[in-house]
Amino acid sequence: MILLDRVSKAYSKKGGTALERISLHIEPKEFVIIVGASGAGKSTLLKLLTREEKPTSGKIIVGGIDYERLHDRDVPRLRRRIGVVFQDFKLLPNKTVYENVAFALEIIGVSTKEIRNTVPRVLDIVGLKDKEKSMPLELSGGERQRVAIARAIVRQPKILIADEPTGNLDPKHAWDVIKVLEKINRYGTTVLLTTHNQDIVNKLKRRVVTITDGKIQSDEARGSYNL
Repeated sequence: MILLDRVSKAYSKKGGTALERISLHIEPKEFVIIVGASGAGKSTLLKLLTREEKPTSGKIIVGGIDYERLHDRDVPRLRRRIGVVFQDFKLLPNKTVYENVAFALEIIGVSTKEIRNTVPRVLDIVGLKDKEKSMPLELSGGERQRVAIARAIVRQPKILIADEPTGNLDPKHAWDVIKVLEKINRYGTTVLLTTHNQDIVNKLKRRVVTITDGKIQSDEARGSYNL
């Protein structure tokens, strides 16, 4: 599903190397937590996977697609296979919950009939079926993050990247979001979660990849994380 073979990324000689000879293999349907201090290279790794950045050296293959052979015109198609959830939600404030999720389908030309069938089903998965007419500002932080997750999975991506999705949430809402990610993973989606939250990492007992100074420090099947 995801293969990185000796991948390095240097932004400039002055800026140093963000990632250095990273090798990583993630199987389909895995749930992997990526941890590390700020500046360790986590964000760079995610940008390489979504093709926001290109590696300086090394090979990246995602879902059978070799990034070396990927033309720029094919990047949008690649990104439809990869859903991304951010810390700051990025919802459209003047659209309802339903409209925010539907928008992700509208921009790729999905029919109105299919949108009407798909969006309620996805909102049900994230536990927000009764909030489809609400505006983002009427929701709690945790609910807004779940809308963002719904928008990320509505195109049925094979991979979901959740980049610090609980960073701005209190513990209860953070766990609501994590439970939704676990549910999506059970449906067969590969989930990559980055987090600084020790409690979440240690209680989930999932595979943990620790990045330090641009290198993989450890890769444990049922890992933990200590600051």
